[in-house]
Amino acid sequence: MSNNLILSIESSCDDSSIALTNIETKELVFHKKISQEIDHSIYGGVVPELAARLHATALPKILEECKTYFNELKAIAVTTHPGLSVTLTEGVAMAQALSISLQKPLISVNHLKGHIYSLFIEKEDELPATVLLVSGGHTQLIEVKSLNDMQIIGQTMDDSFGESFDKVAKMLDLGYPGGPIVEQCALKGDENRFDFPIPLRQSPNIEFSYSGLKNAVRVQI
Repeated sequence: MSNNLILSIESSCDDSSIALTNIETKELVFHKKISQEIDHSIYGGVVPELAARLHATALPKILEECKTYFNELKAIAVTTHPGLSVTLTEGVAMAQALSISLQKPLISVNHLKGHIYSLFIEKEDELPATVLLVSGGHTQLIEVKSLNDMQIIGQTMDDSFGESFDKVAKMLDLGYPGGPIVEQCALKGDENRFDFPIPLRQSPNIEFSYSGLKNAVRVQI
């Protein structure tokens, strides 16, 4: 039996996730995610300590489903940054334990790069590329020359796109996560009813800013 699988663990925020990837074919052999959205919805956002406790329960449950693949593992990968420190610790602790017990190397992963790598699951790389990364607490424009050569060329000056959605949804008491809820409301709304500002419209810089737009919504409310 060949050792050609990488087991990957993700716990950077409020999703507990484990995946198994075939190194040679890039095939996603196994993937499962346990979401915490319902648990955090009553607070209008992610509560780090609660998220960490939920990871401690959810990750072992998912790992139990992967045990039959342990003999095929080449390495263990885990998100180490960026993210909430208390939730990252849960994934890292599990990865370290697996690395020691199975005697497999441990790979540290920047999960923002993971978003870019995911574009090529079961596909050939199509690079260079310019990537707009809009993920939770991050809004970035990235020049990707290769999978080992990436440069951030623009990012938010304040809130991320996702944070702004969540905060606006909380202001309107719509629930969490805010993005899908605000989007559904917007589809049924009148885009000309309010005169909200377009961030950095006159700026020549490659940057994003959402705090002013978010505040304009607050004032309107």
